[in-house]
Amino acid sequence: MDIEEKMRKVGLIFFLCFWLLALFGQEPRLVLPIGHTESVTSAYFSPDGKKIITASADHTAKLWDAQNGTLLADLKSHTDRVNSAAFSPDGKKIVTASSDRTAKIWDAQTGALMVNLKGHTGGVSSATFSPDGKKILTASDDHTAKIWDAQTGALLAHLKGHTGIISSAAFSPDGRKIVTASLDKTAKIWDAQTGALLADLKGHTNFVNSASFSPDGKKIVTTSDDRTEKTWDAQTGALLADLKGHTDIISSAAFSPDGKKIVTASEDHSAKIWDVQTGALLVDLKGNANAVSSAVFSPDGKKIVTASWAQFPKIWDVQTGAPLADLKWYTVYGWGTAFSFSPDGKKIVNTSDNIGKIWDAQTGALSVQPTGHRFAHPIFLQ
Repeated sequence: MDIEEKMRKVGLIFFLCFWLLALFGQEPRLVLPIGHTESVTSAYFSPDGKKIITASADHTAKLWDAQNGTLLADLKSHTDRVNSAAFSPDGKKIVTASSDRTAKIWDAQTGALMVNLKGHTGGVSSATFSPDGKKILTASDDHTAKIWDAQTGALLAHLKGHTGIISSAAFSPDGRKIVTASLDKTAKIWDAQTGALLADLKGHTNFVNSASFSPDGKKIVTTSDDRTEKTWDAQTGALLADLKGHTDIISSAAFSPDGKKIVTASEDHSAKIWDVQTGALLVDLKGNANAVSSAVFSPDGKKIVTASWAQFPKIWDVQTGAPLADLKWYTVYGWGTAFSFSPDGKKIVNTSDNIGKIWDAQTGALSVQPTGHRFAHPIFLQ
């Protein structure tokens, strides 16, 4: 090899190094050595903000120290993809939902398996605790949702009525009602004590992707593949508003903490902020080159974070719609499947493929200097 060829190769190496630095623009500051070997499906802070629970397609969930990224417990028992993992309101338990048709309750201190919830005949897509922590709600591909006793694992109620996969299920803030969304083009309101059907929310013309209550429990917002979101009266099931403006599938919607606004995420490459009372479009969050998969408010309602395919996630100012920060050490080749703020709103945890990261919600910077990771994945929950 002559000197000229060696110089060309050295120059190429330097060019690649400078390109990587220019692409990411900052040094990574937090590494969570997750050890997940497949995509991370969800990541959430504990109620006190000291821990994070991640769920993965590798059949496991993992518990982490939110301050330094130390692995605290490895929750192994599922035999298929873990679709969600959530803390109880007091932070003492964790519930996981899996495509193996079960949900499981774990001790959040030790990671020990406490209860195995069996009864669904299809994959369990989500599991969540009631606001008082006494019940667990599961949603399944078998077209049903079930309510369980969070202490004993006993089945309390079987919510039957949908004719398609249930895409989401949630308790009302007071725990007295449940809303489910389904690919049968409807959402339904149920009595959380008896399992009785209270209202059938009909009006969408395609799959209903999500349904959630307002913070005061008086309204429900649904999103659909029909490119609309609708708000409903949670008491009567009456349609309150039909919010039109997106030009493609709406993936998700979330109320602001004060219940006055809704943010929607759509495959039309935008997120939008709406006035709940009037249905007026307040702010159009443009600047995404690809479909927006999710959008969530910060606990104080002043910021929104959006996730998009193969693009840096963004933090936005709710009032003006101005972009505040790009989360630039994000892996740009995958979906940002899950985002959540810490309870104090100072941190954001997100997942992409088999990676998770924690960010400063004010600056968009990663929070702690990384150690012990290969160069290809510098800042991960992996």
